[in-house]
Amino acid sequence: MESAYLNTTAVSELAAIALAVPAAVLAVRNERAKSVVLGFGNAAQTIPTIAILFLAFPLIGLGFWPSVVGLWAYAILPIIMNTIKGIENVDDGTVEAARGMGMTDWEILRSIQFPLALPVIFAGIRTSIVLVIGTAYLAVFIGGGGLGYWVVAGIQGYNIPMIIAGAIPGALLAIGADLLLARVEDFIGGDGGVGDPTGQGI
Repeated sequence: MESAYLNTTAVSELAAIALAVPAAVLAVRNERAKSVVLGFGNAAQTIPTIAILFLAFPLIGLGFWPSVVGLWAYAILPIIMNTIKGIENVDDGTVEAARGMGMTDWEILRSIQFPLALPVIFAGIRTSIVLVIGTAYLAVFIGGGGLGYWVVAGIQGYNIPMIIAGAIPGALLAIGADLLLARVEDFIGGDGGVGDPTGQGI
């Protein structure tokens, strides 16, 4: 049960990062793409996760992949929003100075904007991961298994120890992940870190 829960959350989050970051970069470059990307992200966040899971069921069936699709859709908005915000908030003077040195837009993005935006982007990933960990319990309703099985079975059988056995690991995982990612975020944004304009990575 625990391995199914971890696999579902990990694959969902990796898929969200793989789509959201490039989509946000494209959105920064193109206003029409930005409206489409933000519209999709907002719609996915607005629709209840359980509804997305049930919508995925007739298309993909029961089990692991419908659960991944539902959680993936829920995970993308924080990453999209923070990636766009991070890149757009890079100082215009820094960008113009790089352009004056003959750097192309791609080189500016790769060497200036993305490194400076990385702490903000990572904050979005951190939020997304915690959201997915908490929401993954719902995967049990379409055969995704995981810790949600213990919670649902415990509720149906009025079995408090079973509910606790399912709820506590997920809560500890969410808290632990948030604390660990907060440390990583501090390192990325700290003095000399990747996101620091005075750091070696710029």
